[in-house]
Amino acid sequence: MNKSIAVDGPAGAGKSTIAKRVAQNIGYIYVDTGAMYRAIALYVLRNKIDYNDELKVGENINEINVTLDYVDNTQIVLLNGENVNDYIRTSEVSNVTSKIATYAAVREKLLDLQRNLAVEKKVIMDGRDIGTNVLPDAFLKIYLTATPEARADRRYKELVEKGEDCNYDTILKDIIARDNQDMNREIAPLKQAQDAVLVDSSNMGIEEVTDTLVNIYKEKESL
Repeated sequence: MNKSIAVDGPAGAGKSTIAKRVAQNIGYIYVDTGAMYRAIALYVLRNKIDYNDELKVGENINEINVTLDYVDNTQIVLLNGENVNDYIRTSEVSNVTSKIATYAAVREKLLDLQRNLAVEKKVIMDGRDIGTNVLPDAFLKIYLTATPEARADRRYKELVEKGEDCNYDTILKDIIARDNQDMNREIAPLKQAQDAVLVDSSNMGIEEVTDTLVNIYKEKESL
């Protein structure tokens, strides 16, 4: 039986942070699908491809090879053989990722890789459409969310901690716009799977959210 775990939810809900911690706790491999899309976005930016032109991005898709490796249980994202972990978390890459992630050619490129990973290993995978599209038969599905205000506040504090100049209202506006784009895109829009467990982390700390997901998993495993 496939024991994969799907974690979906909007931008800034803490999916990656929580999924990594849960994976370590229960002995799973964490797969950050968003990082795979980010790698394609990085290629598009580096090669000055018009990311608003779906046809142009599609024409270049065969030149892009995204693979994952794991070193000491840490995911390494390889773009045409190059470790790009340090280059895919910028705001510019985030904005392009949001756009190109709606393109059929990009989604098709990554879909098989993501599904094969779930067949080969026990994985916890996070994204926007894991439970609804990528792994519809996942053993456990979680929809992790938080209010836009809570997500903006977390992002603001995170950027301030890094010494970056930022504005809370701008971050909140970007998050609301991102939600709207993700939920209304034509291909695989963000939504809660019918059989997913809803977890609202607005008023929860990282430890509490992690414990909540681990307990949900253990309860499901014991059935």
